[in-house]
Amino acid sequence: MKKFAYKFAQFMIGRRGFDQFSRDLSIFALILILADVILPGKADIFSTLGMLIIVYSYFRAFSKNLAKRQAENDWYCTFIGNKIRAYLKRDRKNFTYFKCPQCKQSLRAPKGRGKIRVTCSRCHNVFEKKV
Repeated sequence: MKKFAYKFAQFMIGRRGFDQFSRDLSIFALILILADVILPGKADIFSTLGMLIIVYSYFRAFSKNLAKRQAENDWYCTFIGNKIRAYLKRDRKNFTYFKCPQCKQSLRAPKGRGKIRVTCSRCHNVFEKKV
């Protein structure tokens, strides 16, 4: 076992490994494969797409082109990944989330306060909302 671990460590020298983009790609691929299991007979498009995404995820993890993989990960984190993580981390138990009707800014207010007057932090639009 130690010999395998040493050989694998030697193999990974100069490679990036699984970053946030690769991990999220793998999770998305597993969701697609599970969707194919749940919805059989849909021309196996979900499982095929899921397998292609897994292959790309492993390609990224074992690639030696570190600059390009870092640029891809930075792009993903800037435009997609952080927004997804922020959305998933919302505290839906204690807060109500809604959008400003004028500028579509995402706002939140504590639950259970009844009808409140809200002032948008971006456009300063004042409106009433039941929370």
